[in-house]
Amino acid sequence: MAEGLTRSQQLILDFLKERIQQGVPPSVREICEATGIRSTSSVHSHLCALEKGGYITRASGLNRHIRLADESPVTQVPLIGHVAAGSPLYAFEDVVAHIPFPGDRYDSSQLFALRVRGESMINAGILDGDIIIAEKTPTAAYDGEIVIAMIDDEATVKRIYREGDAIRLQPENDLYEPIISKNVNVIGRVVSCLRYYG
Repeated sequence: MAEGLTRSQQLILDFLKERIQQGVPPSVREICEATGIRSTSSVHSHLCALEKGGYITRASGLNRHIRLADESPVTQVPLIGHVAAGSPLYAFEDVVAHIPFPGDRYDSSQLFALRVRGESMINAGILDGDIIIAEKTPTAAYDGEIVIAMIDDEATVKRIYREGDAIRLQPENDLYEPIISKNVNVIGRVVSCLRYYG
């Protein structure tokens, strides 16, 4: 048993390790069922204690977003609104929440997160409701890269292709048409897509 943990906290921590290794952090109700703890409020209390003790990290306002603290360094990426995977959508830059994200590959000060609205990128594995992590950049590194682009103060996520003096923003869904414009401002390139269940 880890030092300073109660029996219930150790049961919860062991269950979290097992489920996180499977790639699906459990819900509070699943933790109740697996550990025999009847009250969801007791589980919440134990999760708070595990977080304060440095055993886990959690994203506020997001269900099932629990990480083990002994994983790679974690940074808190600001979730700043929505981005369209369809027709361009106005993106708000109010920080809605912070998303824990491994901080060992990117400069964390250059990362931001947006929730996807729409289905134009489903063939790239980006679904409605997903959270995408993007790295701020004024230009895409190469054609075909998935970017967050602004068109007339509206944001969209698409693959980018340069065509002469214009930019083609290509969806990954045959039901959507590409957007071709000379007035495209790339604000970031997508580095990760997160999906939460439950």
